Amino acid sequence: MSKLTANEIRHNFAQAMSDMFREEVPAYGTLVDMVAAINDTTLTANPGLAERLKATDGIDRLSAERHGAIRVGTGAELSMLRRMFAVMGMEPVGYYDLSVAGIPVHSTAFRPISAKSLAHNPFRIFTSLLRIELINDPALRQVARDLMASRNIFTVRAVELIKQAESAGGLTQAEADEFVTEALETFRWHSNAQVDQDTFEQLLAQHRLIADVVCFKGPHINHLTPRTLDIDTVQTDMPKHGITAKAVVEGPPSRNCPILLRQTSFKALTEAVRFKQGDAWVDGHHTARFGEIEQRGVALTPKGRGLYDAMLNNVRARVTPAPDGSNADAYTAVLAEEFAAFPDDWATIRAQGLGYFHYFPTNPGGEPVSIQSLEDAITKGLICFAPITYEDFLPVSAAGIFQSNLGDEDVATPEADANQTLFEQELGASVLDPFAHYAGLEQQSIDAALAHFSLEQVA
Repeated sequence: MSKLTANEIRHNFAQAMSDMFREEVPAYGTLVDMVAAINDTTLTANPGLAERLKATDGIDRLSAERHGAIRVGTGAELSMLRRMFAVMGMEPVGYYDLSVAGIPVHSTAFRPISAKSLAHNPFRIFTSLLRIELINDPALRQVARDLMASRNIFTVRAVELIKQAESAGGLTQAEADEFVTEALETFRWHSNAQVDQDTFEQLLAQHRLIADVVCFKGPHINHLTPRTLDIDTVQTDMPKHGITAKAVVEGPPSRNCPILLRQTSFKALTEAVRFKQGDAWVDGHHTARFGEIEQRGVALTPKGRGLYDAMLNNVRARVTPAPDGSNADAYTAVLAEEFAAFPDDWATIRAQGLGYFHYFPTNPGGEPVSIQSLEDAITKGLICFAPITYEDFLPVSAAGIFQSNLGDEDVATPEADANQTLFEQELGASVLDPFAHYAGLEQQSIDAALAHFSLEQVA
């Protein structure tokens, strides 16, 4: 019996996840509709952008762009998630240390990695593992360990289907449909806590994220993120739709040539939950889930990323955005000032080796032409280039989003405590190096473009 491809299963899962989250968090549906309208307006006003997206398979997938985020508590949970995502063709890419912002997690992004898979459906899940060892109170640390040891965030049938996919090399249509249904249960919201209110409050006092990870039956998806082509308009328009936006857009400033990733969000919802009280339940509330929007730019090389990080550090040394937005204008002004030195045209970004690019022959069906090099072909107009979209994340931006939705009191002094080796041990695999991956994609496109020509010399 024929099997669905991993791309097809991922597409079905992403759509089911979006439908579920839209039902659970109605404001997310409002956000998706608003972003779609802004994207249509942006494409109409900018035909060049539309053509570039078409050339890189980006325009057809734009409406399907989503990333989600989930936080788990144990290495066993993380490892099983890795196996679940593998069924959908999603691999762990990159390591992110969020302790740089006082948030006790480290993370990776599960996503498709080939150009073909990304073009089919680019769905990603930013996945964070709680750093139990960063809980200061030994007694509470043990409470957290005991609580997480007592739960199972995966259904029995989901695990069976994961094993079936691993042994059989995939799933049939019926199995894949069941897999999507069962896998969604891991990400579903649970309003009944598995602790009493006093324990919840103690864990909350340690850090809101700790309480969110530890106190419930499952980790739940805490946000889904549509992709916009104009995040500044989204930021301006959210209040018009009754949505309260965070104070500032995270990431680089607005540019003609977007780089890396810009993100904003609406404030986390205060939601009704129930706590155990002996044999009964008592009403309470919890703030966890929110809506996020992203605008993606070109993937930067190590040289480009070094320049970006240096500029961002300069900004943060001068002004740190206040969670209440009181210095938003000052922060935005300093951000624009510091980043003015970063080139803002594609030709210069490419010439200075700051970003990764796709290369295409301008007339792939034409007569063979002799060229001396890639640069010779570009100068003669025989090969063109377009930016490779950044498919990953930024730890400072992720922390900024987390902090804006965790409450002002949780903003901590940065204290880096990266431990990629420990994370990979818990994961049960190594994470892919994003820089090496983007460089490989760029080289593949160069090789494919040059194959259309007779080479006298390749520089």
